[in-house]
Amino acid sequence: MTALPKVHILATGGTIAGSGGSSTRSGYTSGQLDLTGLLKAVPDLDRLAQVEGEQVASVGSQDMSFEIMTRLARRINTLLDDDAVGGVVVTHGTDTMEETAFFLNLTVKSSKPVVMTGAMRPATAIRADG
Repeated sequence: MTALPKVHILATGGTIAGSGGSSTRSGYTSGQLDLTGLLKAVPDLDRLAQVEGEQVASVGSQDMSFEIMTRLARRINTLLDDDAVGGVVVTHGTDTMEETAFFLNLTVKSSKPVVMTGAMRPATAIRADG
């Protein structure tokens, strides 16, 4: 049996980690749920990959700063220097995801995959998409 790939998830907040007062209302606050809570919602994740993760920030992406992006890039470079790590997933708000992705494209020095993902519905919504 082959070993599962090792994937590291870096969470930054955003709608994907948002929490609302009710599953049926549209109002929510970004970046309220931590990575552990998000990962628990994914069934059989441990059958797909060896997943480790950490919370880099807990902000709505409108509050993504150069300091957070720099910290994120440094952490990704460190992780991808490890031969055991196959790739990195970054959870991010959608308002500024493309700016962060462009910054990471310029600053991450690895050919391993870095995937950016976000959501349009908060994690507490019916049919959450993150």
